[in-house]
Amino acid sequence: MSYPQLLTPEEKLADAKARLKIPTIVVICGSTRFMDAVADADRELTAVGYIVVKPGCNMKESHPLWEDPAEAEALKVQLDSLHRAKIRLADEVLVVGDYIGDSTRAEIAYARELGKPVGFTHPEVAPAP
Repeated sequence: MSYPQLLTPEEKLADAKARLKIPTIVVICGSTRFMDAVADADRELTAVGYIVVKPGCNMKESHPLWEDPAEAEALKVQLDSLHRAKIRLADEVLVVGDYIGDSTRAEIAYARELGKPVGFTHPEVAPAP
């Protein structure tokens, strides 16, 4: 007797999104120095029907949530983990900006490891697959 193949969590998520007719989800990655460009990309993608997720905190700007250095470091770790969850949720990745730092490079590698398509606003800075 053969048993049906169980779906992976990723396959279950893709199936649920399809059944619910969820539009394509794009996660924006890139340095927070490009937050204006991130906002522009968000508007453009949203206007054509994509769901957009992006960084929600710019720790380069002062804010009470991260003014204490110890709390800021803990928050950075939490935000990195949250952004990886956004990458897992997304169908596609868009990297914004003409510079790719260590964090963004790690996010690109993670997305590629998961098999997510990765696009770039500045393809000339794209790391080799």
